[in-house]
Amino acid sequence: MNQHRLLQIDALRGFALFGILAVNIWSFADPYFASGVTNPRYAGAIDMAVRFIVALLFEAKFYLLFSFLFGYSFMLQAWAAERAGAAFRPRMLRRTAGLVLLGVLHGCFLYYGDILHLYGLLCLLLLLWYGRHWRTAESAALLLMLASFMLVVLGVVLLFSPEAGLLELKAVFARVAAFHGDARSTQAFITGEFPSTSAFLMFGQGPSALAMFLLGLGAARANLLGSIEAIEQLVRPILRLGAVFGLGGALLYAAASEFAPGGVLVIFATALSYLTAPLLTAAYIVLMMLLFRSRHGARAIAALAPMGKLALSNYLLQSLVLALLFTGYGLRLCDELPPIAVLALVPAVFLAQMTLSAWWLKHYAYGPAEWLLRAITNWQWLPQEAGAQPPSR
Repeated sequence: MNQHRLLQIDALRGFALFGILAVNIWSFADPYFASGVTNPRYAGAIDMAVRFIVALLFEAKFYLLFSFLFGYSFMLQAWAAERAGAAFRPRMLRRTAGLVLLGVLHGCFLYYGDILHLYGLLCLLLLLWYGRHWRTAESAALLLMLASFMLVVLGVVLLFSPEAGLLELKAVFARVAAFHGDARSTQAFITGEFPSTSAFLMFGQGPSALAMFLLGLGAARANLLGSIEAIEQLVRPILRLGAVFGLGGALLYAAASEFAPGGVLVIFATALSYLTAPLLTAAYIVLMMLLFRSRHGARAIAALAPMGKLALSNYLLQSLVLALLFTGYGLRLCDELPPIAVLALVPAVFLAQMTLSAWWLKHYAYGPAEWLLRAITNWQWLPQEAGAQPPSR
């Protein structure tokens, strides 16, 4: 795969990090986020509009894009192992162990909603698909339907639990107390929340993430991200499906989340979004590929690719920055900022990361987390000097 195509994939990964930041920031800034209860401070029209836009355009879409790119990179890793004459499965098992280790540390100390350990565990299942002749598209569709069904079952069980509302409010108050306390109370809360959140993510997002792994794996085999020409015939159908069904499902989900949180409608809307969100995610990919081909494409790729090349380090850095801003590790701004201010922090943090990423790659071959994970994967010490040639991906 040539360097330009790798840069496009890195740029897509950088774009995914922007969307992930736009969602994850609310777990730190708003103690009511994902609780099924509306924050009473967010009663103004601007507050509601901001939350609606975030739910519409970002929530439940960008972890799918990140998952798709993970599956795509899985095949790149397989090809890299083949070129290096190395056994792929042991190499990927070491990489998986590294992801799980980093994810558990991240989940226990910075952000209990960590996805790295989930990706690592799901990668074990992806290894079962690798080398088999199963149809990835059909398998992915079944997994998406399974995810939707599982979410409905979980939502109904929680909805009819007699103590559901009290438990949600207790969790909100516990988060506020921990994030407004000292570093020790913050760390204790994060560590305590990690096991239950991890189980929920595996149950709620695991099947859909694995589905996107499979689609990414299939896309890599067909070289669909090699250029926009590779998907020329798919561009208009994907954009139409994304606009009609993807955006339609997102509208229902955003409206239910903002105006009917915790009820039957939001359960149905969220389950439906598990089926329709991949269509909107696919439209995002196509739109970005069109941008990369435009006269502004070179600048867009140059800006986003360093973020994507250091995706693991930047994902962890986002959590560190948010923890320093909103929890007892730092400024304790949880539940202190209006939604518009929270949203304004997203491009500010992201632009700072873009600048830092570009500077870092001028001096070092890998990000710190990438260096560690590559060393575990290849089971060898890797040079960090700028200009050092990494193993081909």
